[in-house]
Formats: sequence, C-alpha cells, structure tokens
Amino acid sequence: MRLGDYRSSDNVGDQRGQSFGGGGGGFGGGGFGLLLGLVGSRFGIGGVIVLIIGAMLFGFNPLGGGGSGIVSQAPQSSLGGSAAEQACAADPQSRFSCQVLASTEDTWSKIFAANGSRYEPAGLIFYGGQGMSGCGAAQSAMGPFYCPTDRRIYLDTSFFRELSERLGAAGDFAQAYVIAHEVGHHVQDLTGTLSQASAQQARLPSPQGNAVQVRVELQADCYAGVWAAHNRDRLEPGDVEEGMTAANSIGDDTLQRRAQGRVVPESFTHGTSAQRKTWLRRGMESGDPAACDTFSAAI
Repeated sequence: MRLGDYRSSDNVGDQRGQSFGGGGGGFGGGGFGLLLGLVGSRFGIGGVIVLIIGAMLFGFNPLGGGGSGIVSQAPQSSLGGSAAEQACAADPQSRFSCQVLASTEDTWSKIFAANGSRYEPAGLIFYGGQGMSGCGAAQSAMGPFYCPTDRRIYLDTSFFRELSERLGAAGDFAQAYVIAHEVGHHVQDLTGTLSQASAQQARLPSPQGNAVQVRVELQADCYAGVWAAHNRDRLEPGDVEEGMTAANSIGDDTLQRRAQGRVVPESFTHGTSAQRKTWLRRGMESGDPAACDTFSAAI
C-alpha cells in the first residue's frame, strides 16, 4: 500500500518503555488463557464489548483491580505534538501505523461530513508487551483492540510479526486492515452501535450474546473495506489478496481448528473465515457504510 508520502496522525501516544507493575488485575491468569485458547489471538480480541462481557463470562475481571471491581485508570498518555512525532518515528511499523490512522481520519471525516455529521478521530496508543487502557490492562497476547471508554486503539506492533509468521498473513495491507478494523469499532462507537449491542448482549445468555458480538466484528471488517475502497488509488497489486488472506487467517473456525483441533460454533465471537472475507469484500466493493448492516443481514 502506497502511504510513503502520507501524513502521520497527531492522535498518537506511546506507552513503550513504561512500567505498569505485575500480577493482580487485567487479563492475567488462567481465565484469559482459556479464552485465548478458544478464540486465538487476533485483532479485536480483548476489545470492544467482548473485552468486558466476554471476559466476565469466563469469571474474571477484565478491568483490573485484582477482582475488586474497581476500574484501573489508564495513564494519561499525551496525544499530539512532539509525543506523537516521536511515537510515529520510532520504527517503520509505527510510522506506517500512524499513516494508516491518518488515512482513516481523512476518509471517515469525508464520509461523516457527507451525512451531515462530524467525525471525531480515535487515538492510537503504542505499547510494548504490556500497557494500560481505559478498559484495563493491555497485553500483547490480546492483540490490538479498541477501548470505548477512552476511545483509543491499543497496539503492540509485535502483533504484525505474529500476523505474518504465525497466522500466515504477511504484507503491509494486512497490517493496515488490522488498524482499519479497530477504527471500524470506533465508528460503531460514535454511531451508537456498540452501546446498543452491549445492551442487547447483557440481556442474552452466552451463545446468543456471542452471536451479537460476531455481527459487531463483521461490521468492523466491512468498515475496514469501506476505508480501503475510498483509498483505491493507494492500493498496489496484491493488496486485496493480502487483506483476504488476513481475514481468512483470523476466522474463529480457522483459529479454533489450529488451536484445539475442533470447532465450537457457539463460542464464536468474530465470525468464520468465510464470513470475515465476505464482509471485508462487501465494504471494499461498495465503499458504502450503509452496505455494512450486519445486524439486519443474514450472515
């Protein structure tokens, strides 16, 4: 993907090199290990509604505080100015991530403006190994995630290596898809979709709640495709295939089969490989957020 001449976003902060202590709260211990074993590590895990509701279904507190029920406060990582410049200049992957974020800002600002509203950009926080978000602890094993509490995306760029080496989804567009998917969750947050889905999940038993979460994730995939459609002039040969390979690699069925040799459909939280590819493609072909209504469609 050609973003070499694109600006870097100012809505960036950095927690790399900071210490957040150990043990205690967040996604530590056996509960997260069980969750990770079921669904695998891919972007979206630990984020949005599944961060809180999905975690509680496994009997542990995703908000930190060692089970006290007290939400841990994220450090106030500053966004913008020299802090953003330094974070984006840390390495090529950070710079590319900042450029992708800037591209999503410009794209969604135009889409929102065309509908008579104003887009408020998401923040991006880099962290290394472990960090702290408004939704609690951030750990590399969780994969990238969006926290609706502080409206920030949390990313350990080492995930890109995992995406390439362990999941077989190499390429810069695969990395861009990761970020665009999380921005898709931010769009859902701004439009009220996340709060509506959360309220619905709270009334449902686990399997039905998981089904709602699948629709949330597939819509974020579709929104990532919408972003790509509005940036076709930046795409290079093979980029679409990279995106489809990434979507295929992080489907629930593919990850469960790899992790445990069998598939448990009622535990799906992100959708099958086929579903993820279908909705990413729908966004890319339509370029229209209205085509991303996963809640009304048969998925």
